[in-house]
Amino acid sequence: MKEIFVRLDRCVGCHACELACAVEHSVAKHLFAAIAETPVPRKRLYVEYILQRKLPLLCRHCEDAPCVRACRTGAMSQDALTRIVTHDPDKCIGCWMCTMVCPYGVVGRQLERRIAVKCDRCPDLDVPACVTACPTKALVYAEEEEFAGGVRRVAAAEVVEGYVTAQTV
Repeated sequence: MKEIFVRLDRCVGCHACELACAVEHSVAKHLFAAIAETPVPRKRLYVEYILQRKLPLLCRHCEDAPCVRACRTGAMSQDALTRIVTHDPDKCIGCWMCTMVCPYGVVGRQLERRIAVKCDRCPDLDVPACVTACPTKALVYAEEEEFAGGVRRVAAAEVVEGYVTAQTV
């Protein structure tokens, strides 16, 4: 099963992933038409700045998803096979329980419609829009074994070592 992985060493904080996500979740699917839509399309991932590093945060589709457990209307559900957590806006009552319990803070709100919004991994696309839009290839859509293999482990260890060193100085 493919996941969206983040290569921390490559993210430059350009927000292209956020823009592509919002456009993909618009009615028009085109930037210039999407910005005129009401309500304005919402992104489902967030680029944050932490310790002078950029970090794209998106739904990790947790194995035991707290947002699904917290949803009293069944608007949040999880596929037993793929583990992908989906949101049904027709069932959502905007209670924001899913937003409150998400450990990554990536369940957003569309206040105009009073519904939650979250990453759905762009089910109509072969590769999620955020991954395709990333100019530095910081976002990678791959199988875990493929991503974690060899070079990726070394690169990740170097990034972690850099964080640990920066925090102890």
